[in-house]
Formats: sequence, C-alpha cells, structure tokens
Amino acid sequence: MPHILIVEDEAAIADTLVYALQAEGFRTTWLSLAGEALAFQEATPADLLILDVGLPDISGFEACKRLRRFSDVPVIFLTARDGEIDRVVGLEIGADDYVVKPFSPREVAARVKAILKRVAPRAEPATPNGPFQVEEARFLIHYHGQPLGLTRHEFRLLQALLGQPQRVFSREQLLDAVGVPADAGYERNIDSHIKSLRAKLRQVAAEAEPIQTHRGLGYSYDPERA
Repeated sequence: MPHILIVEDEAAIADTLVYALQAEGFRTTWLSLAGEALAFQEATPADLLILDVGLPDISGFEACKRLRRFSDVPVIFLTARDGEIDRVVGLEIGADDYVVKPFSPREVAARVKAILKRVAPRAEPATPNGPFQVEEARFLIHYHGQPLGLTRHEFRLLQALLGQPQRVFSREQLLDAVGVPADAGYERNIDSHIKSLRAKLRQVAAEAEPIQTHRGLGYSYDPERA
C-alpha cells in the first residue's frame, strides 16, 4: 500500500486530499511544516510527496531543493499561483507534477496513481546475503525477514558493506558509494549514517553487530555477527 506524505498548512485542503487518497487505497500522513516533512521523509520515507508551495516555515520550492539532496521521491506541487514561470521553476528543481488551487482531489489522486505507476520498478527477486535480502530496484533491504526503513544514503552504505563482507571501507570510499565526492568535506557524515543504520538494525536484532568499526580506518560488514 503506497504511502503518501501531504505537506499542506491548510487543514481543509489536507482533509480533502486525505479522504480522496485513502478512498483509492493509499496510506497518508499529513504535516503542516516543510521542516517536519523533510525530517519525516529522511527517517521513514514515503512513496510520494504532495507539497504545498506556500508553507509557513520554508517555501515548497526550497523544501524540494533540500529534499533532492537525499531523496528521489516523486513530488507533486500544490500552489495558488498559476504563472508559467512558477510551473517551470517547480519542474526544474525536481518536481514531477504541478497542481493549481482550487483543484479536484480526485484528479490529484489520479495523478498520484499515474506517477507511481510510471516510476514503479519492475519486480526483481531479492538477492540473499545471510540474514539480509537486498531488492536493489526497490531500494529495499530486509533484515531477518523485516524490511528496513532506510534513506537512500543508508541503503547505498549498507549495500556497499554487504557487497564485500569483511572488507574495511574508509569514509572516503563509503562517500563514493553514496555518490558524494570525497573532497566535499562530508566524511564525518558517514559516522551519522552508520549510527542511524545500527539503530535500525538493533530494532530487528538487538544483540547483533553486523557493522564493525575499525578505528582510524573505517567500517566493515561481519556476516558472522549478523
């Protein structure tokens, strides 16, 4: 059941979208602030965002720019502005569609279905790796049969570690695995991603320690401790 995150500060509009989307079988979450939505999406990724342009804390355009730093999730903009330049800007910064208020909630639901159908990956068998099952096309990893709610960077990190058990990866090599240039100064961000990964793994298997730290060197995956 696809999960839709609605980011809209007007309760009446959000309510109509929630009703229309749930009637089509979608799960929904409604948030009124862009900052909350960005944190939510990084922690528990939804399948599509419906994002209002005129939010009280951060504009929808700026929120989409920040979102694209860590997620390729489809985005539909909602706006009261009908100018061509706004539509062009919205699409250029990474939106998949643009809906002008007032709108038909059923039309928005239809657009959501069309986008999800377009971006849905073809089913591929999961690749086993001990207690892990990797579905690369869906950016999904199961651990002891449980799906892990990973961000894109966490998925790429864990995938790289699983791909070469016992190999010690430096922070620079792991940055390369997630697609961030090593000279961008984000080496210590790897530590934060590893900490988050470990927390999610412990929720499934509290005593396991599959990700090992090698002080001064980096990290590795130890299948015997998974």
